[in-house]
Amino acid sequence: MIELKSTPELDQMAKSGAIIAALFTELESRVEPGVSTLDLDTFAETFIRSHDGAVPIFKGLYGFPGTLCTSINEEVVHGIPSATRRLADGDIISIDVGVKLDGWCGDSARTFEVGDIGEDARRLVEVTRRSLDRAIAAAVPGNHVGDIGHAVESVVEGTGFNIIRDLVGHGVGRQVHEDPQVPNLGRPGEGPLLREGMVLAIEPMIAVGTWRIRTLSDRWTMSTSDDSLSAHCEHTVAVTAEGPRILTASEGAVPSIP
Repeated sequence: MIELKSTPELDQMAKSGAIIAALFTELESRVEPGVSTLDLDTFAETFIRSHDGAVPIFKGLYGFPGTLCTSINEEVVHGIPSATRRLADGDIISIDVGVKLDGWCGDSARTFEVGDIGEDARRLVEVTRRSLDRAIAAAVPGNHVGDIGHAVESVVEGTGFNIIRDLVGHGVGRQVHEDPQVPNLGRPGEGPLLREGMVLAIEPMIAVGTWRIRTLSDRWTMSTSDDSLSAHCEHTVAVTAEGPRILTASEGAVPSIP
């Protein structure tokens, strides 16, 4: 069932989202060659809990052991933080995090560049960011979930990259995973109608190579099946009469569309 949120409830969700936005700003200077993914995870948990009442959602969710999902290079999602996984110059790392505050959730992801990355990686990250911007702009009353997926496709088409098909976005509210599912492919006018008060985690996942994925031996990390690079960007977005409201971005503005 899709639950609609009131404006005061969206304001509460934005407080969770603001913590995530601030965390990503802090991580910008900490994502560098030599740092371990556990170092990043430890910092993130401390940062989140330093905000009165805030807790990291992912830690313990379905048994996941970390505050962050830290997915490097070919890893698409759900990478487990580890003291032995150290970032190297040229890596890209997708960091996904959820925060709950006063009963309301926020969920966001960003792919960070580590040092001097290659041209394929740089272009992949840029295309993924632009596809998220275009998808957010489609999250308006009267559109459908299919319009969001179509917006992602419109950016990725012709780049030579592929959209990960087997992973989707989702609704967000008092639970981090709610209805509806939000695929990154779709046709305009298809899928659930977007209504004021709907809140969606929109999260394109794009690969240089195949869209097919596999789960690694840790039973969490999902990687491209051909080990090609993957990027992941996500915001929690509210559908409002005034346009999309980004609840996990400090500015809360509608992104520009290239």
